[in-house]
Amino acid sequence: MDVTRIRARVSELLAEYRIPSAAIGVLSDGEITDFAVGVKNIATREPATTDTIYQCGSVSKTWTALAFMQLVDEGKVALDEPVRTYLPDFRVADPDVSAKVTPRHLLNHTNGIEENYGDPGEDDDVYERMVENIAGACQVHPLGHTHGYSAALGYAILARIMEVIDGKRWDDIMKDRLFDPLGLTSTSSRREHADQNRAATGYLIRSLEEGPILSPLGHLPRSFGPGGNVNTTARELLTMAYVFLNEGKAPNGTRIVSPGIIREMTESRVPVPDPYMFGPEWALGLIVCDWHGQTVYAHDGSAVSQSARLRILPESNIAVSMLANAGPRDSFYRKVFNEILADLGAVTIPDLPEPDPTLALDLSRYEGSYERPGTRYEVAAERGKLHLKFTLNPMEAQLLNKPEQLDYELLPISETHFLMPSDDPLEDPQTVAIYDFKNGAAQYLHTNCRVNPRVNEEDAKMHVMAVSTISDTDGFWDSLKKAYGQLPKGAKWTLAVASTDGTKAVNVVIHDSIDGVRSFFEDHAGAFATTEYFEADAANAVGLPTK
Repeated sequence: MDVTRIRARVSELLAEYRIPSAAIGVLSDGEITDFAVGVKNIATREPATTDTIYQCGSVSKTWTALAFMQLVDEGKVALDEPVRTYLPDFRVADPDVSAKVTPRHLLNHTNGIEENYGDPGEDDDVYERMVENIAGACQVHPLGHTHGYSAALGYAILARIMEVIDGKRWDDIMKDRLFDPLGLTSTSSRREHADQNRAATGYLIRSLEEGPILSPLGHLPRSFGPGGNVNTTARELLTMAYVFLNEGKAPNGTRIVSPGIIREMTESRVPVPDPYMFGPEWALGLIVCDWHGQTVYAHDGSAVSQSARLRILPESNIAVSMLANAGPRDSFYRKVFNEILADLGAVTIPDLPEPDPTLALDLSRYEGSYERPGTRYEVAAERGKLHLKFTLNPMEAQLLNKPEQLDYELLPISETHFLMPSDDPLEDPQTVAIYDFKNGAAQYLHTNCRVNPRVNEEDAKMHVMAVSTISDTDGFWDSLKKAYGQLPKGAKWTLAVASTDGTKAVNVVIHDSIDGVRSFFEDHAGAFATTEYFEADAANAVGLPTK
């Protein structure tokens, strides 16, 4: 690999995308080559180096899966035994799921349990509390019915199983089972344990003109630990990837897992409804990609303002890692990795498919609302074309400097798949699956690996206005930020505004009843405000009530 040329090309791309830095590693035939470009901190202009530590976001799931599979290797856990075998008090809203969900369902994201775990805090019992908090969590989809990515909950349950079996906290388990045996000195599972003198600072990029701005959120909550909080370097991420290319052995000769476990992790797969954006199948802690007929294993990660990519190519005996302190941008990763892979004579990343203009679809089959807690998509036909509309919550829109209502045209690739281009120069095209037809209507929308079931519009919903007199402004709005992603199934938050002096707030929530909104609202914000609740006119749910 021509490192000098690749480094120069990465430097050009960083400037084009306004990303402050990237650290890149290439494992080829057992040898690692790594380099870094850019600055790890814009304020200090300190350059990124191969020792710079980045947050690898959801690539943490591959680390956790590998450690969990050690327990399987040792006969302490069985993939298809119910979770209750190891956590006897495990319970969700559906009794059948409570009794039947298995570690395999959690590893491959087919469990369907809502990410409704409340605020479990930042203490050592965080994963125990998450398991306790989901006793009332409903199903996004039936157990095993489809793939739907779990950002935090699924792998937190796996972490709790590990804690019960090993008798220690997940962070210690990861160090004892993986980090130390692999000989890693820069990898940790908590931000407090990462060397802050070597840690990259994360940035948001809201426009190319503005460039990177310091992220107001420096890290994910501890609840994301097993699914998102591993910190590492590009080289040490490849040390883990080495295990998958060498039948379970580390570069130092230590056996991490048996060859059979590597086969189980890579060959136990479920289909992904949207096969184009990431890959057509999901294995145990790994995405399975098809690059021009070659199987490639992968995982991506995003930790608010840092991003990670890992690709493992068994047929070429190559792995590539990239960590950056902004992002993620799909086109940036494709350009960088394709430069490297082409230089090595390896297969490159396929482009997204082109839309098929000859398809004549019955657009009414796709129209409707699709949602999961905190997220709602509206699919509607307008002048013979299908559109997807997505409402950001007001705080997220302000943070990203975007309009609250986003509108995308969906261009058909097939009867169930669509290309979703964007007019925003900071957004790369994505793909969407709308599928599983029942009574002539699609039941699920799958994008960015997340699944969103169709909303039964026949369910009666009420617009409820909550008018609050605020006693603690910071506490009130912080509590609402947390509450936004924990709305009950079918509920929708349509408005959140404050008076100019910050003493009053009006929120409008669509839910089953005033009592339902009152209970939800008081649980989250009751300590910070006195609130009155009114039924609002659905057509004009923003006017203050008269008394």
